[in-house]
Amino acid sequence: MQCPHCNKNITMYRNPVPTVDIIIEVSSSIVIIKRKNPPYGWALPGGFVDYGESFETAAAREAKEETGLDVTNLRQFKTYSDPDRDPRQHTVSTIFIAQADSPPIAGDDAEQAELFTEDTLPDLAFDHEKIISEYFTYKHTNPSQF
Repeated sequence: MQCPHCNKNITMYRNPVPTVDIIIEVSSSIVIIKRKNPPYGWALPGGFVDYGESFETAAAREAKEETGLDVTNLRQFKTYSDPDRDPRQHTVSTIFIAQADSPPIAGDDAEQAELFTEDTLPDLAFDHEKIISEYFTYKHTNPSQF
């Protein structure tokens, strides 16, 4: 590719795209959304980080857009980077945990937003089954952190 101003060759790099996902705790349940757009299925609320936006701001924004919830106590859990985690492209997702005080209401890219317990989870899109499994394992082995 050439620079439109100076005509020098520009090296283009393909980098992973940053995303966030949020485990929103409401009482003893977590919020899972049914995606309105491909790839379809149930998933954690989340999405792409906008240019100039912090990951924390992106997580709170996505939570509000997809579930109608204002989250509190937002904290980072883990980052997942398997190149095959998203069928659309190579994404790297930083997972956050937060709390909310009311049931979710589907919005934006969410067709539905529901509360699930560890024992009632639906089949999940992306690598969200792994993420949620690791979240519950961590929660059970580190109860003082919650």
